[in-house]
Amino acid sequence: MSRDFHLPGRSPVVSGEGMAATSHPLATLAAIDVLRAGGNATDAAITAVAVLCVIEPHMTGIGGDCFALIAEPGKPVWGYNGCGRSGAKASTEALLAKGVKTIEATSPHAVNVPGTIEAWDAILKARGTWPLDRVLAPAIRYAEHGFPVASRVANDWKGLVGKLGNSAGATRHYLPGGRAPAEGDVIRLPALAETLKAIARSGPRAFYEGPIADDMAATLAAAGSVLTAEDFASHRGEAVTPISTGYRGIDLVEIPPNTQGLTALVTLNILENFDLASLEALGPDRFHLMLEAARLGFAVRDAHIAEPSHMRVAVEALNDKAFAKKLATKLDRAKRVPLPSAPAPGSDTVYLTVVDRDRRAVSLINSLFSAFGSAIGTEKSGVLFNNRASGFVLNPGHPNALGPGKRPMHTIIPALAMRGGRCDTTFGVMGAHYQPMGHVQMVLNLFDYGMDVQSAIDAPRAFFVGEDTVIERGMPAATIEGLKARGHKIVVAPTPWGGAQAIRIDWDRGVLIGGSEPRKDGCALGY
Repeated sequence: MSRDFHLPGRSPVVSGEGMAATSHPLATLAAIDVLRAGGNATDAAITAVAVLCVIEPHMTGIGGDCFALIAEPGKPVWGYNGCGRSGAKASTEALLAKGVKTIEATSPHAVNVPGTIEAWDAILKARGTWPLDRVLAPAIRYAEHGFPVASRVANDWKGLVGKLGNSAGATRHYLPGGRAPAEGDVIRLPALAETLKAIARSGPRAFYEGPIADDMAATLAAAGSVLTAEDFASHRGEAVTPISTGYRGIDLVEIPPNTQGLTALVTLNILENFDLASLEALGPDRFHLMLEAARLGFAVRDAHIAEPSHMRVAVEALNDKAFAKKLATKLDRAKRVPLPSAPAPGSDTVYLTVVDRDRRAVSLINSLFSAFGSAIGTEKSGVLFNNRASGFVLNPGHPNALGPGKRPMHTIIPALAMRGGRCDTTFGVMGAHYQPMGHVQMVLNLFDYGMDVQSAIDAPRAFFVGEDTVIERGMPAATIEGLKARGHKIVVAPTPWGGAQAIRIDWDRGVLIGGSEPRKDGCALGY
């Protein structure tokens, strides 16, 4: 299934040598520049994400976290978990004693140690060919000399003035002249440029130790955080063995817990029990089954996914086909049934993917969590902090309870679809809690309904928030009525669901086919 050329839209991008797909044209071009200069897909991906941390600052930043999956011909898929941890003094009991029931998005208690910079360096050393200083050069240039604000970025930024105004550092660096920039305004981030220069000169330890770390720790302490300079100095990410499930001839590969990638696998395991290909691609039966299966998948997530050492049920048991078959019996094809609901969504992230001439495929995601993260920023070093610790629960008996030196259930998840041991499609869908649903929708669009990558990304999306079924405005009217008839309470999403990028490798013809999210500013480019 491909696009109707009578209607507005994008064609997939087709090329032979290399390709990149990101949420911003300048980042995509930076990645292509690296590939054409002899760098590999890993070098290009880190270059692009560093650029995005400057030019899409509400979506991502060096104060956030990073995860990657890398597929190379003839090698097992390699994964990296670049998630930061809570402070050594973090405590559920201490917050409950203060009357805190949940960790709010802008709370100083929501900030974890940022894992991004350490992850970039580790990923480059493991699978790249260029040094950190070389891949950071384009990001430094944009931060120092300025970048024009893109349309979607400007649209989002103007709604975040109040949030940024709560921090002197955030106000100083991200509200120039006391306001949000408009489309086409040129923004400079000199403090961030100096921080990136220090990292380029001295490596990640320049971020986690010394003046930058001291500035971050002091800013957070003044706001009431328990994070210390020692917490920054002790941070390390880790290489991980990916998890996967088979579905209709492909293997969907995800990062293991503490991420929510397992949620997508459980949901697909449930859906494998239904003949989805016989249903209309954008019809009510397809969306009903997908939504109901996802509600079960998210119930599994909320009960079980946490820091692996704290999980009470093994990943293998939760990813078991027999377990999914039992879950599938709980669904009613004719109506929505009472099931546990998902947490409220709402965050911002960047996802990008790059494939090089050697068919090395990099699937990478980087996030602050909410828009501009916690919106707590340093005045000196220009760092905006994540609010990733808001992913913890304040329930002492729960595996995902806040605790010292702990990683929360994490929403950001890169993905790969493998076939016969080779990468078929590298993709991801940014968008907080929506991401596993985004992965499931992409897999169904590509492998059940035969859509090309761009059509699979363009297709209307649905998710659920509590008891509401939340749809995009592009959903067909007949599908909306069909969902209502099955007991769904329909709400139109205030903003589109997520943002996807994807590249398929056509091994037989020797070409790459890419798609990029029309709901964002970005594009896929190849050469």
